[in-house]
Amino acid sequence: MSDYEIFVYGWIAIGFLAFPFILRYNAPYGRHTTDSWGPLVDNKVAWIIMELPALILCPFLVLTSENAVTGMTKVFILIWVMHYFNRSIVFPMRIKTKKKKMPLLIAVLAFLFNVVNGLVNGIYFGSVRFDYSEAWASSPEFIVGISLFFIGFYVNNKSDSLLISLRKGKQKGYVIPRKGLFNYVSCPNFFGEMLEWLGFAIMTWSVAGLAFFLWTFFNLVPRALSHHRWYKSTFPDYPKERKAVFPFIL
Repeated sequence: MSDYEIFVYGWIAIGFLAFPFILRYNAPYGRHTTDSWGPLVDNKVAWIIMELPALILCPFLVLTSENAVTGMTKVFILIWVMHYFNRSIVFPMRIKTKKKKMPLLIAVLAFLFNVVNGLVNGIYFGSVRFDYSEAWASSPEFIVGISLFFIGFYVNNKSDSLLISLRKGKQKGYVIPRKGLFNYVSCPNFFGEMLEWLGFAIMTWSVAGLAFFLWTFFNLVPRALSHHRWYKSTFPDYPKERKAVFPFIL
C-alpha cells in the first residue's frame, strides 16, 4: 500500500470515528450561531475564504503535474471547478446575510478540511490516476456517476435559490420552505450536495472521490438533523411527514 493510500484510508477512518461526535453537536453557524465557540467573523467573507482551498488546490496540483494528464481526467477537474466556483464565489455573493456572523473557529476548521480535501483529490488526479482514457466516457461508472452529479447539482442549487428567495422583500426571519423537494425533506440542498459527490465518486471510481463523498455525508447529515429539529421546535405547524435529508427515509 502506498503512502497516499495509507493517508486517504486513514482520513476515511478519522471520518468514521468523528461521525458519532459530529452528530452530538449543532454546527454553530447560520441559525445555530453562538459566540460560545469564540470570536465571530463576517459570515459571507468566512464562507469565501474557507471554500477557496478546494477550488484552488485540486486544479493547481493537477494542471501543474509533471504527468501527462489526459483529457478525461481534466473533465473531472472541470466538474470539480464548476462546483467549487459556485460554492466559493457565486453562492456567497447571492446569500442575503447582512450582519450575520459565524465563529472564527468553524471557519478555520472548514478551511483546513478543504485544504485536506483539495490535496487528496489533487494528488490523486495529478499523480496517482492521471491517465483516464477517452473510453472511460462510455463506461457505466461514468454515465451513472455524471448523471447523479448533475442531478445533485441541480437539486442543490435549486434548493439554495428557494431558500434565498424567502429573504426577498419585507420578509424577516425564518419561515417554512414549501416548494420543490422542501415538501419532502428539510434540507434538500444538503441532499443535492451529497448526491453530487456520490456521483463524482462513481464517475471517477476512485478512493479520492469515495473519501470526499463519505466526509460530505459525515458533515451534512448531522447538520440536516440539527436543522430538522430546529424547524420542528420553532414551527408548531411544521409538516410531520417531512424527513430531514433523505426523502421517505431520514
